[in-house]
Amino acid sequence: MNPAVHGDACPGRVPLYDYVHPRLDRTDSESSPRLLFLHTWVQTQRLLTRWRHDIQTVIQALILPPMFLVAINLVFGKPVSSVSGHSALYGSVPMAALIGAIFGSTAGGICLMREREEGLLARFWVLPVNRASGLLARLVAEVARILVTTVVVMCTGLVLGFRYEQGILATLAWLTVPLMFGVAFSFLVTTLALYLVNTVLVEATGLAVMLLVYFCTGFVPLAQYPSWIQPVVQHQPMSYGVEAMRGLSLGGPVVAPIIGTLLWSAGIVAVSAGPMVIGYQKASTR
Repeated sequence: MNPAVHGDACPGRVPLYDYVHPRLDRTDSESSPRLLFLHTWVQTQRLLTRWRHDIQTVIQALILPPMFLVAINLVFGKPVSSVSGHSALYGSVPMAALIGAIFGSTAGGICLMREREEGLLARFWVLPVNRASGLLARLVAEVARILVTTVVVMCTGLVLGFRYEQGILATLAWLTVPLMFGVAFSFLVTTLALYLVNTVLVEATGLAVMLLVYFCTGFVPLAQYPSWIQPVVQHQPMSYGVEAMRGLSLGGPVVAPIIGTLLWSAGIVAVSAGPMVIGYQKASTR
């Protein structure tokens, strides 16, 4: 009798394998590329399902960013447009998309804290599951979440009057900027979530978002800031992202802002990757 067909238990094997892939070789080790792909796919689906049913994640990822965009446009739209000479939406829509990437990462970090406190990470660690699939699945899920958030903000901007004037390829490149920024920030938030308590994470992220927003070229033009702080505003990560997305939609410099965004993203990932892996392992083996 074939256990793969009749569902008999096999030592060292998870029954879910038979459901997902009935012909999966039993001799595959936990570190095999095929199992890494399978386990990452299953855990990504689990995370997306959990986030979809978590009201805090839904609010921070899908409701707050478009509401922020509408509020900013109502309050500062006309004054900024009169100063800059073009619609303020070309700065506020990119800024709202980047903020959405940050807000969603914070909600994901809080969910990770809950799983750590509930012992779910420890239960996954003792199962025959690829060790890298847990963190990799979180990054894949973050990419999906950031893409959805960006599309929601983009659609809100289109309703308000935002337009793409540089063609289809530039529009697709526009969508990748929040992905770069959001994935890098998710590395940082995941690392903090593995070492901090819930309230500290929320307060630290809220302070960071407030500083990035108020000193960003998507909020008001660079020339409107005092001269002594203009270099800080110009070279902070969110300003680079806003300027890159402005150039890809309205026109203007693109290469330098994208390089700045890449450098900031790579730096955040480089600083966070090591502590994140160590913290995840410690949280899973407690």
